[in-house]
Amino acid sequence: MRTVEGIQSATASRELAHTDNQRCPAFVPKNILTQQCFTTEICAYPLPLPYKSVHQIRGSKVTTVPNILVVDDDEELLLLIKRFLERYDYNVEVAGSGAQMDAAMARRNFDALILDVMLPGEDGLSLCKRVRGASSSLPIIMLTAVTETTDRIVGLELGADDYLAKPFDARELLARIRALLRRATQHQTAANHLPSLLFGNWRLDLSKRELRSKNMTLVPLSSGEFELLLAFLEHPQRLLTREQLIDYARGPAHEAFDRSIDVQISRIRRKIEADKRNPEMIRTVRNAGYIFTMPVENAP
Repeated sequence: MRTVEGIQSATASRELAHTDNQRCPAFVPKNILTQQCFTTEICAYPLPLPYKSVHQIRGSKVTTVPNILVVDDDEELLLLIKRFLERYDYNVEVAGSGAQMDAAMARRNFDALILDVMLPGEDGLSLCKRVRGASSSLPIIMLTAVTETTDRIVGLELGADDYLAKPFDARELLARIRALLRRATQHQTAANHLPSLLFGNWRLDLSKRELRSKNMTLVPLSSGEFELLLAFLEHPQRLLTREQLIDYARGPAHEAFDRSIDVQISRIRRKIEADKRNPEMIRTVRNAGYIFTMPVENAP
């Protein structure tokens, strides 16, 4: 089995070890700025064997296996990601360009999109904007160079739900995908038993994951924006730090720079605030965090 250089120590690998103590390798791109193929070597520790995932079989009930689309022009990295995720019972399709991505999305629906920023032709940021315009709920994870903070901010502005900086560990990508899909599933399950939430002149429909105005005009929300707005609605009229918001909206294991939350809050404000320059619903508390000022109630 082949993997790239940068395999982490056996101690770190035990975090995701299976009961047979097989360890999961990491892969670290060697040349993250030019996106050239990087040198590979024989892996000292084999990938874990396939196992029956709870996504796939639960008792006698067969459930849907998540479909993941990965877009990157590094063919070797695509192969490694595909092989790795398939070991965890995901259906993975890969694309090397925007045109190939469009063709893949025309053939089938996907549960998550992993999108590299630096692509030939139409770049990842443009693709993110286009995909988000067509599908407000599809989770999007952007892959960016570790030094390109601007790309991360712009990606979030365009509607990406999360980002992962290169070089990265395969297990972290897996954790990000699982977190996005788990939250979507949890909220969908809860939505079947909960009414919509009302605040001001707005209605957040939990079952459809939709935001509508008083006159029922649909306002598109990305998956990340929906999770963040829901975090505010579930904790109204109390101070929330950035760390708490990351915890509520993305999970306690998630690491993110502060600007990611700020960017998504800015996007939400532009959609729900009457005066974008002087927001009243989501107020900033200097050096502390944010407060959602409106009362929230269940729809009748």
